[in-house]
Amino acid sequence: MHCPFCNAPDTKVVDSRLATEGAQVRRRRECLQCGERYTTYESAELSLPRVIKSDGNRERFDEDKIRNGLVKALEKRPVKSDAIEQVVNGIMKQAMTEGVREIQSSQIGEWLMDSLRELDQVAYVRFASVYRSFQDVNAFREEVEKLVQATAAKNS
Repeated sequence: MHCPFCNAPDTKVVDSRLATEGAQVRRRRECLQCGERYTTYESAELSLPRVIKSDGNRERFDEDKIRNGLVKALEKRPVKSDAIEQVVNGIMKQAMTEGVREIQSSQIGEWLMDSLRELDQVAYVRFASVYRSFQDVNAFREEVEKLVQATAAKNS
């Protein structure tokens, strides 16, 4: 690692710690030439599968799309941004552990729906109304009734 201050090629690690729930390693480094200290973060580079869209097009896995969908669904809801990041990271982890090179966008959507159902039921219904393209009030009502039944079954 080159020093960001003097560009010297030799640095030493002064301290290492786990960061972001063990997903990264935080290292304090010191330049052997100029003596400056700085912090680096290391994480494993894992390849995510490509996403097959409903129209057949393929694109790279984009965690920002997942995050943006969650933020829209959770707008004005009492959910912390840490919880959103946990959902995004969980979906990325699920995609990686599938062990496939390509994954259907519908599978990612279902994972998102499952996560939202647990996180915030109002956001779940919001997301479902767009994701499942509700055509009328009856489709909306059916989804809410399923949610109520699932909640009742879970609580009993």
